[in-house]
Amino acid sequence: MTISVRKVAATAVTAVLGAALAGCGGGAAPDTGREARLGTPAASASGAPTAPAPNGAPPSPQAGAPAKAPTLAPGPNGLTPVFERAAQRTDKTVALTFDADMTSDQGPRAADGEHFDNPQLISTLRTLKVPSTIFMTGRWAEEYPDQAKSIGTDPNFEIANHSYSHHAFKSPCYGLPALDAAAARADVDRAFAAFRQAGAVNTVPYFRFPGGCYDDQALRALSTAKVTAVQWDVVSGDAFAKDPDAVAEQVLTGVKPGSVVVMHCTRSAAPVTEVAIRKIVPELRKRGYRFVKVSELIGK
Repeated sequence: MTISVRKVAATAVTAVLGAALAGCGGGAAPDTGREARLGTPAASASGAPTAPAPNGAPPSPQAGAPAKAPTLAPGPNGLTPVFERAAQRTDKTVALTFDADMTSDQGPRAADGEHFDNPQLISTLRTLKVPSTIFMTGRWAEEYPDQAKSIGTDPNFEIANHSYSHHAFKSPCYGLPALDAAAARADVDRAFAAFRQAGAVNTVPYFRFPGGCYDDQALRALSTAKVTAVQWDVVSGDAFAKDPDAVAEQVLTGVKPGSVVVMHCTRSAAPVTEVAIRKIVPELRKRGYRFVKVSELIGK
């Protein structure tokens, strides 16, 4: 789970963040000067390398990377740009995002029966026709390749990169093991490769830092990956929550036009998310909100 530093004082989930981080995702935030690093909208780009085409034809995007997913222009000094809420804040749109977390060392726990997936949540999102962005780790895609393919071939969803290993890109970060710059860059590539291997094609050049932890060094390390880092402005508090009504209320209280909501797609770490969604979606629609993927918010 991840949260922005400006939201820490305003949310009651802070107390559980330390416990949530190791298996779910963090709640940290960038260092000072974040606003200066936010990118500006750029022309649509895949963020993935393109392969040369024969006979002078235009290059085709790498498999698994749609050519028209909008990204932000690089920040100062070429740093990876960061997006957390739509600049157009009058249109009543909201993006629900779900972190499909699994760390590189949790295979034995999955083998023992722990569920890091949440197929009922995905089914409910389909039934309710809620376009969503799933921030997936490569390790999750390897553990659940059929689900990764199903999500990644459904036009209702887009898959974004949440790293391969769910190790930290900045230290300290809630006890997560840290990667150096070279390893961090390779970790992103490995995750995209895992999505392709699973057969997911609706992938987008967006990245969410494990634990939400980043600084200039992390943004510099990812600059050649041509991704837009995606944070959020609304924390659902679903990590290890037991009361779906409390999760729903936290989301409903926080959402504003253009908001990005962070939730989770892991049964063991976020067991009430699906129930909360069944409360959140109809209420937001009643209030006039339209659900969109992150790519639509970035493209505004």
